[in-house]
Amino acid sequence: MTLHGWLILDKPLGLGSTQGVSAAKRALRNGGYGKAKVGHGGTLDPLATGVLPIAIGEATKLAGRMLDSDKVYDFTIRFGEQTDTLDAEGKVIATSDVRPTASQLETVLPRFTGPIAQVPPAYSALKVDGQRAYDLARAGEEVVLATRDVTIHALTLATPPGDDPLHDATLTAHVSKGTYIRSLARDIALALGTVGHVTYLRRTKAGPFTLDQAITLDKLDEIAKARSLEHSLLPLSAGLDDIPALALTPDQAGALRQGRVLAGIAADDGQAFAMLGVLPVALVEVEHGSVRVVRGFNL
Repeated sequence: MTLHGWLILDKPLGLGSTQGVSAAKRALRNGGYGKAKVGHGGTLDPLATGVLPIAIGEATKLAGRMLDSDKVYDFTIRFGEQTDTLDAEGKVIATSDVRPTASQLETVLPRFTGPIAQVPPAYSALKVDGQRAYDLARAGEEVVLATRDVTIHALTLATPPGDDPLHDATLTAHVSKGTYIRSLARDIALALGTVGHVTYLRRTKAGPFTLDQAITLDKLDEIAKARSLEHSLLPLSAGLDDIPALALTPDQAGALRQGRVLAGIAADDGQAFAMLGVLPVALVEVEHGSVRVVRGFNL
């Protein structure tokens, strides 16, 4: 039996995203399932925990779309120390005696809400002249990354308001793709006249997927051995809950599978999820009544 769909991992601390993919592959093998492609829908730092969508089989064709989706994170800033990695793993490179209050923190958050420009961390997976920035940084080279435009849809303070100096503050951020929470924490601290780094980072939502749907590695192992992995698998359509479904006739489904363009279809312009009954046929683009395949599914 070959599986197709989404497994949502609650990634533990210290595990890389590619190790999460390896764990899913191992689970498929241990459960005696057919060989399938496996990929992830968005890198999550080893020092971050939380929602890591794992695409299996035909769902891997939608993994790129997941990379473009919004994310939600809970994170804690520790004030007074900045590290070279901007998280607790790095070495301290700057210190400050200034400790902001929750009230002061609340006043600067609007500056970091909406479209903003940020400089990614030197310790990131971005490429500089064909090499990963973190490899260059670890080798002691100075890494200068270009500013990038991102959008912070919402930024709220979870720490109770008050006027006592804070050593740590916890926030929730709803952000666009490409946003670095470590950079956001650094910049918030600087705006408060101090320095800071991230000590806790948890992704609570990635695209349509939330922690409510996530399973631990232990649970993944358990259900694989019980050969019940399919019961924890979300369908392909779960990754496309933000776009409408388009019902097809058998003839229309056949035409799309052959790569032909459908004409005269009464549907709104934009992307749609073409279905034959409950069977996914393709991710399609509708334009002026014409429907063409963006990604076809072999199911």
